[in-house]
Amino acid sequence: MIFLRSAIIAVLLVPAAVVADVADTTAEIEYLLNTLGSSECTFVRNGERHNAERAEEHLRMKHRRGKRYVTTAETFIERLASRSSMSKKPYWVDCPDDEPVPSGDWLMQRLSEFRAAR
Repeated sequence: MIFLRSAIIAVLLVPAAVVADVADTTAEIEYLLNTLGSSECTFVRNGERHNAERAEEHLRMKHRRGKRYVTTAETFIERLASRSSMSKKPYWVDCPDDEPVPSGDWLMQRLSEFRAAR
């Protein structure tokens, strides 16, 4: 009887854990998109330079269309926000007073900072 009760409790708790994970992932991705969009950085996509607001719009569109491929903020970065899905060329973030860096590196750094602040 104790085993059955423990099994039932475990099954009931799993959805709560999944909901919490989804909420955390959503908050992290939102943070990344907002941080990029409000930065003074230039986003380089397929050799063309775009302002930060346009970069945010583009990555939001990719996220909207590719949500099924995203289970964590890391998979968002790796699968959708690091390179062009068409040309496979890497995206770059070019911020004032810094060297351009691959967008995946830039976003992973922001994600680390976000997590450390929580």
